[in-house]
Amino acid sequence: MGAAACLLREKGFEVEGGDLNFFPPMSDYLKETGIPLHNLDEFDFNTLKEFDLVVVGNVVPRSGDDARKIEEVGTYFCSFPALLGALVLHDINVIGIAGTHGKTTTTYFMEQLFEKLGEKPGYFIGGVLEGKPSSTLGDGKYFFIESDEYDSSYFEKISKFRSYSLNHMILTSLEYDHADIFDDIEDIKKEFEHVIPNLKGRIICNGDYDAIEDLKIKYPKRDWLVYGDHSDHGPFNIVEEQLTTTFELSYKGDKKLFKTNVIGKHNILNLTTCILFALSEGFPCEKINNSIGDLKFVKRRQEVRGLYRNMLVIDDFAHHPRSVKCTIDAIKVRYPDKEIAVVLEPNSATARSNIFQDEFYESLRNSNHVILAKPSRATTVKSAQNLNFELIAENLKFGGVKAEVVAELSDLRSAIDKLASTETVLLVLSNGTCLDLWKSDFVSELKPFEKN
Repeated sequence: MGAAACLLREKGFEVEGGDLNFFPPMSDYLKETGIPLHNLDEFDFNTLKEFDLVVVGNVVPRSGDDARKIEEVGTYFCSFPALLGALVLHDINVIGIAGTHGKTTTTYFMEQLFEKLGEKPGYFIGGVLEGKPSSTLGDGKYFFIESDEYDSSYFEKISKFRSYSLNHMILTSLEYDHADIFDDIEDIKKEFEHVIPNLKGRIICNGDYDAIEDLKIKYPKRDWLVYGDHSDHGPFNIVEEQLTTTFELSYKGDKKLFKTNVIGKHNILNLTTCILFALSEGFPCEKINNSIGDLKFVKRRQEVRGLYRNMLVIDDFAHHPRSVKCTIDAIKVRYPDKEIAVVLEPNSATARSNIFQDEFYESLRNSNHVILAKPSRATTVKSAQNLNFELIAENLKFGGVKAEVVAELSDLRSAIDKLASTETVLLVLSNGTCLDLWKSDFVSELKPFEKN
């Protein structure tokens, strides 16, 4: 919603925002933009009569007071995907980056790559970027948009990307998630089936997922370009070092070597789709290779936050078991001589459920120490029970991993204090505030980390 607000203001609209809470880093970013923000606990909803349109986020429930108040005011309202599709995206070349994992990172990689290739791409990214806005219009030749499969609003129960007027689609991955709105993977595939037949351009996809293979079989006449472990394009011969990764890709029968500062196989796969899209658009390989040597990440994606009592602290948004495992693996490559201590807060509705009970255990077993931060909210997935944190900890300890469960910030801080050491990297994985750790004085105690 923050990125959408900024894009609309750039388009020439007067924009204001309202929410119950504003969390960093987006809250800090919005303050810098100057967009007026309102706390909805203190907001007079009759003021909405002065606006032409109310844009409703998908966190507003149908049965909630906010929905009732918005409807009673009488001002027109819509979802932000519908608004973007109608007012911003309808007449430009839109490339949607979709999939269960890697959407934000891949969209930002795309933006950086094409900017370094001399283009002026527009983009829409659901995260905070270092030194630039989360969205911008660009010149219309390329517009890269993070294309979420989650529903648009309580009155528009379709995936956001269905409103985005996509020309091309990047499909990084496809597996079951969002159990609060989808019954199974077939439900998620149906959302893609509404879009794929209408795409004018190509689909670049990771062929290692069965659900993506199903879509390829159903729509064989579409322009598919497939990468992954079982594809002809690669990536092949991935060699990871602490600061760089080299790998090979094959395009039109020609194999080329690439080198980047990006670490972690999942990120190399994300970067692969960007390179293949650029190649398919006719950009020369050498120029692409020169453009990927120093790529940045969105905040809260392997973000080094600083030193806590001489212990390096890294913040990451990972909250799905596959993302958790991939992030841990990447950090182990980056810091091979360090103990990896993981704080995991499974915060989404699906993550808080027992749907991924076994998968979370598997994703954490390569850590040295695990602190499971247990949210107070129960899962809202009707077909599942709550995640059994204690069972995960017991299984980890049985496998030789030190593990514990905490439910309060004070207990989390105590556990972190015991781990503080120059020999340890603390990796905090959460798509929330991690029991309010990131809102506490823990942040003010972090000291700057100087890269070697």
